[in-house]
Amino acid sequence: MAPASTLVNKLKVQLKLSISRLRMVQQKDSAKAKQQRREMAQLIEAGKVQSARIRVENIIRSDITTELHEMLELYCELLLARSQLLDPPSSPYSTPSPHTAITLDPALEEAVRSIIYAASRTDIKELHTARSLLIEKFGKDIAVASMEGEGVAERVLNKLKLETPKAELVDAYLTEIARFYGVAYGEAAPAEEEEEAEEDDDDEPSGGIAEEVDSGAPPELEPALTVSSSKAEAKATIAKKEDEREALVKATPPKKFSPQSPLRITPPSPSVDNVAPKLRLPGNVATKTKVVEAKKPVKKLDDGPGGKIPDVDELARRFAELKR
Repeated sequence: MAPASTLVNKLKVQLKLSISRLRMVQQKDSAKAKQQRREMAQLIEAGKVQSARIRVENIIRSDITTELHEMLELYCELLLARSQLLDPPSSPYSTPSPHTAITLDPALEEAVRSIIYAASRTDIKELHTARSLLIEKFGKDIAVASMEGEGVAERVLNKLKLETPKAELVDAYLTEIARFYGVAYGEAAPAEEEEEAEEDDDDEPSGGIAEEVDSGAPPELEPALTVSSSKAEAKATIAKKEDEREALVKATPPKKFSPQSPLRITPPSPSVDNVAPKLRLPGNVATKTKVVEAKKPVKKLDDGPGGKIPDVDELARRFAELKR
């Protein structure tokens, strides 16, 4: 049996690799599901509803697998975040024995058991390696109990059930796909057909009393034309106002014209001790910046404490006034 510290380090590496691979697989499956949904919309538009109902089960199964991968990714991140519980500190006087049973911490139990149960049912090789390391860490008894479903998350068990999708779920998927791509399906299709039939009936001339009442004069179309022309003018004015508003927004000058320094100092990242960090300059730098910012007024050479320096005649006049 490998030392506990070495085993935990290997497990951390495999968990990180598993997270990266799970994210990559999720992106690939999402792109594939979009293409399949587009194909389902084409089948519905072509009237091949039965074929679409059969093929949409693949999309449902792919979505369930993607959700399972998201759960396993969260469990891997949880084990990484609580990795200190995987290797608890031991007493310096105690000698580790390979036969001693390692207790599974309750904070890790659901994640460990769910990964052991679900990893073998996926195609992620890195997850298989992490599963074997977890079994080596916590023993075969926990592995056997986990494979029987003991302590495994209920949502993981539901995602791994092998059962045919219900008809309600299939109809819900097809309805959502048709709504997203603008295709008539289900109750929407008959409603549209009825509307088209009503429009066709309105277009056909009615025979009988209405034709007898008509005096043969052509109908007046001027009010309809005026209404349509007024609507067109209103739309044109609205579009013109929107264009003018956009032009004004683009032509609005920026608020800051002053040149800015290309240097940027990023504040420290938030931590537990300092949730909202702020950038603080040292004491000497702060005082220097304040002194520089407070500019003193520039004095001219001929300015004294009382103003302009008087000449000799001015001084004589002032002395004469003082003697009086």
